[in-house]
Amino acid sequence: MQAIRFHHHGGPEVLRYEAAPDPELTAGEVLVRVRACALNHLDLWERRGLERVTIPMPHISGSDVAGEVVASATPHVEVGGRVMLQPGVSCGHCEACLSGRDNECPRYEVLGYRNHAGGYAELVKVPALNVIPLPPEIDFVRASAFPLTFLTAWHMLMTRARLERGEDVLVLAAGSGVGQAAIQIAVLHGARVFATAGSNAKLERALALGASAAIHHHEQDVAKEVARLTGRRGVDVVVEHVGAATWARSVRALARGGRLVTCGATTGAAGAVDLQVLFAKQLSLLGSYMGTKSELLRVARLFFAGQLRPVVDRTFPLADAAAAQRRLEESGQFGKIVLEV
Repeated sequence: MQAIRFHHHGGPEVLRYEAAPDPELTAGEVLVRVRACALNHLDLWERRGLERVTIPMPHISGSDVAGEVVASATPHVEVGGRVMLQPGVSCGHCEACLSGRDNECPRYEVLGYRNHAGGYAELVKVPALNVIPLPPEIDFVRASAFPLTFLTAWHMLMTRARLERGEDVLVLAAGSGVGQAAIQIAVLHGARVFATAGSNAKLERALALGASAAIHHHEQDVAKEVARLTGRRGVDVVVEHVGAATWARSVRALARGGRLVTCGATTGAAGAVDLQVLFAKQLSLLGSYMGTKSELLRVARLFFAGQLRPVVDRTFPLADAAAAQRRLEESGQFGKIVLEV
């Protein structure tokens, strides 16, 4: 098969479009011909290198995959089916997995991260449990743009923050994959959403997705603007995944009893908290990582019914993965960047 691999860490120039061995199936696995694979910031961090993390070389990234089953080593999945893949891989038999908390499995890993080659290739193998059938009206590009970010946003809002109808939500970085997903999920569940972005074009698109107000985070103080919009009350929930650059203002934007839920730290992991503010305002700071298979199946029903729509920024051919990653690094996109295979 042809694949995008890197043999050492570095910039986008280390990505090579080259021949790679076809995956070999073991019992319980399926082989999928990749038709589309969406990018995530994890792809960039793998390529650059992560502290205290060893990435096997040569490496194939790509966590968000849609395609067709071309071989199956299990009677539970038939060849020929159109599918998208659950990006989280777990052991399936530990206490966490058996209790439906597979994203807490000690062996949990995202497809394309370390021990599981990803979708920047013509073929990818996954456990049969990771296969989700696609309705005929859902194309591969939109299907690949859905799983990771919508699963992450759902777990953040509905499971960790326990969003309630009528609450106010602040969504950071509306143009990101998680940002555009969080806006849609929050609006669908009756929340009032304030979204931030770094350009007027992105602010307009956030409003088109249902945000009630949009805040230019380069030109406005986010916390002060939230105070103005809420009559100085603050928001009930902050969807935070930017990190050091926004952390302090995100905490300041919370109402009494508010919940900040974070799934990432794109701009750095440092974040201080005034403990007096934390206990006096009875704030909750919540970590969130991916989501469970059952959550993905639940949110996928809303996708298939047309109630949630992944936003696709641009598509690139697989061979142009370096150009696709450069666009993601430049933060010029709104929504997901997708490789078509």
